[in-house]
Amino acid sequence: MMNYVQRLGRSLMLPVAVLPAAAILMGIGYWIDSDQVNSLAVFLNKAGASIIDNMPILFALGVALGLAKDRDGSAALSGLVGYLVAITLLSVDTVASLQGIEKESVNAAFGAIENVFIGIISGIVASIMYNRFSHVQLPDALAFFSGKRLVPIMTSVAMLFVSGLLFFIWPVVYTALVSFGTAISDLGAIGAGLYGFFNRLLIPTGLHHALNSVFWFDVAGIDDIGKFRDGTGIKGVTGMYQAGFFPIMMFGLPAAALAMYHTAKTRRKKHAASLLLATAFAAFFTGVTEPLEFSFMFLAPALYVVHALLTGLSLAIAAFFQWTSGFGFSAGFIDYVLSYPLPLANKPYMLIVQGLVFAVIYYFLFRFLIKKLDLKTPGREDNELLEEESVDEIKSDQRFAKMAAQIYDGLGGDTNVASIENCVTRLRVEVRDMSKVDEAKIKATGVPGINKVGAKSIHVIVGTNVQFVVDEIDKIRK
Repeated sequence: MMNYVQRLGRSLMLPVAVLPAAAILMGIGYWIDSDQVNSLAVFLNKAGASIIDNMPILFALGVALGLAKDRDGSAALSGLVGYLVAITLLSVDTVASLQGIEKESVNAAFGAIENVFIGIISGIVASIMYNRFSHVQLPDALAFFSGKRLVPIMTSVAMLFVSGLLFFIWPVVYTALVSFGTAISDLGAIGAGLYGFFNRLLIPTGLHHALNSVFWFDVAGIDDIGKFRDGTGIKGVTGMYQAGFFPIMMFGLPAAALAMYHTAKTRRKKHAASLLLATAFAAFFTGVTEPLEFSFMFLAPALYVVHALLTGLSLAIAAFFQWTSGFGFSAGFIDYVLSYPLPLANKPYMLIVQGLVFAVIYYFLFRFLIKKLDLKTPGREDNELLEEESVDEIKSDQRFAKMAAQIYDGLGGDTNVASIENCVTRLRVEVRDMSKVDEAKIKATGVPGINKVGAKSIHVIVGTNVQFVVDEIDKIRK
């Protein structure tokens, strides 16, 4: 199970990689003009929003592609098909029609159905359908729909049943969370801490929006964002459900990224740095933390729970001491500067002090836990023999083609290779008969190592150029 969760985490790296740039574009646009009247500000904001607002689609595509055994494009297409089926069947308009009621009477949960959770579920279902049906041959009369063409069809059928379940489950869960949020809103600093904890914990499901609606907007009369911005709240109280996020997003998570970089495998540090630097900067500058959080929440779920606990602690501390600030976009540097002079901002400079303390806590706690528990954060995925010589120095396409041909032949060729895919540095191969694998021939190509992980599963550690090798193998298999 944990291996599957970590595979899911790796599959998110592709969509996650495009999010920091989008977040920065939105942040700059918002900084130029928070009222979004300036044409350049609107242009930049909309450019970034085109990606950030469609995160569920990116995850549906990325998860389906990453979990499919052949990493084939038809799996990604199926992920999109599954997502479109789900959000259409569970849209406000469709639900109103099915229930025979006015749209205004539809449960608010269905207004929040286009979320990351639905995207991930769609991707998982699509990958399962791909792995099961991509090689199925139908009778001649239906031959056009055989194989990979069958996958989107089966995905849409499967999502009918999934959507049927969500039709009943989703509103119950959503409503329960809204009720929970309303109940803890009377607990002062403790309630703020509980909110912060569950806000982060629910990020992977998209259900954090249910809690946000209670505390940030006028669902239960709190309207923390609105009252802070227009100055109609109580100084030292209004903003308590926002302020504690600033120390986490501006300092804590970037420090966590630094800890993950320092604990990455030596030969993966450059790769880890490119991801972590971009996501950490997005978190600090714009307050958009999902790119960084999704980079480790599935690879190291225990670490993500720690992050959620620290977020709750941060909100509780800020609320207890009545250090308040607010945001219109998110709790990053841009909003911190813009909200600093607002009338209800109370000792906002103390949030910087708190943030520096949390940066130290995040760095050393993350670093300790990663090493102690051998957590698979970015740059530490699998035990990939990274200390040995890799084939990074290979440059020419001709060498990759020769290397791929010899590895594939050593694996037993078409008759023995059932499926082959790759992660960041290794080929992941399913073979029909392990005795037909010629390890000596494979090692003669200069790969760092071979790892048999099951009776019919073998990993060939290639290095960071593995993508070029698998591309050449795909050419051979066609």
